[in-house]
Amino acid sequence: MEPLSEETKRPAKREGWLHLRLPPSAFLLGCALAVGAAAQTPQPYPSRPVRIVVPLPPGGSNDLLARIVAERLHARLGQPALVDNRPGGNGNIGTEFVARSAPDGHTLLMANTSHVINPSLFGKLPYDPIRDFAPIAQMSAVHFALVVHPSVPARSVKEFIALARRRPDGLTYASAGNGSPHHLAMELLQSMAKVEMMHVPYKGAGQFVPALVAGEVSSVIGAINSLLPHIRTGRLHVLAMAGARRTSLLPGVPTIGEAALPGFALDNWGGMLAPAGTPPAIIERLNAEIVAALRAPETRKKLVSQGIDVTPSTPGDFQKTLTSHMSKWARVIEAARIQPD
Repeated sequence: MEPLSEETKRPAKREGWLHLRLPPSAFLLGCALAVGAAAQTPQPYPSRPVRIVVPLPPGGSNDLLARIVAERLHARLGQPALVDNRPGGNGNIGTEFVARSAPDGHTLLMANTSHVINPSLFGKLPYDPIRDFAPIAQMSAVHFALVVHPSVPARSVKEFIALARRRPDGLTYASAGNGSPHHLAMELLQSMAKVEMMHVPYKGAGQFVPALVAGEVSSVIGAINSLLPHIRTGRLHVLAMAGARRTSLLPGVPTIGEAALPGFALDNWGGMLAPAGTPPAIIERLNAEIVAALRAPETRKKLVSQGIDVTPSTPGDFQKTLTSHMSKWARVIEAARIQPD
C-alpha cells in the first residue's frame, strides 16, 4: 500500500462563512462594534427613580405640590419619584444642582416664581434660568393673601395702609428672604400705597408662619396653604387676597386690587423644569404624565383645598410664562432697589 500523501492527511476544507478564519484584530474590532451598538440602544424611561428637587425648605406650597405630584408620578411612571429639598441662596443651590445634572429626565426642578426673579436680584448666577433648562409644564397658581397678627388694629387693606402711614416704623412684614415672592409682593404694595414698613426675612414659611402667629412680626403676604389653618382658628386675620382673583376657600375675602389698589396682582406659579438638552420625547412623556396627574379628581381636590389652583400647560406655554414674568419682576426689583442677603 502506498503511504498517504500530506494533502490526504489534512482534513478536508469545509465551505461556508462560519469556518472562515479571521485575524485576531478583526475579531476584536467586531466585538467592539457590537458592544458600541448595544450601548447606544435607548434605555426605557424612566430606568431608575426620578428625583424632584425642591430648592426651598419643606413646608411651603412648592414642597406640598411636589410631594402630591410625586405620589401620582410613582404610579404612572413605574418608578419612585422622590422629593429632594435643597434650600439655600433663595433657591439658587438646588437650581444649580439640577442645571448641572444629566439631561436624562431623572433629575427635575420644582420651580416657582423665584426662578425668574433671581436673575435680576443677583449680579451673577452660576446658571441661566432660561438657557440651562427645558420647560416641562406649568402646574399651579398659588393663592397668596395679606395676613396680619390679631394685635394689628386693621381689618381691611385700607385700614392697614392708613395704619402704615401713621406708624411708619411700627409695622413689620415677614418674607422667605430678600427677593422672595413674599418680599416683592409687599414691596409692590408699599410702592403703590406710598407707605414704608420694616422687612424681616426668614428662611421659608416653616419659620415665618410660627413667628407671625407668635406676634414677632406684624404681617405677611404669603401662600394661603400655610396660613389657612391659623386664619380659621382666629390666630391670624386675613385682609385680602394678593392675586388677580378670589379663592373659593375664602369667597368673602376681596383681592388687594378690589379693596384698595387697582392693578395690584401677585402671580405666583409652580412648574416643572428639566436640564437643558433633555430629549424631546422625555419632555413630552413627563408633560403628559404630570398633566394627567394634576387633572385626576383626587389630586385637584387635594390641591384646591390648600389654596393651590391646578393650571397644567404645554412646555411652550410655560416657556412664555418664564420670559414674561422675568421682565415683570425685573422692573419691580429695579424700582425698589432690592439687594440680596
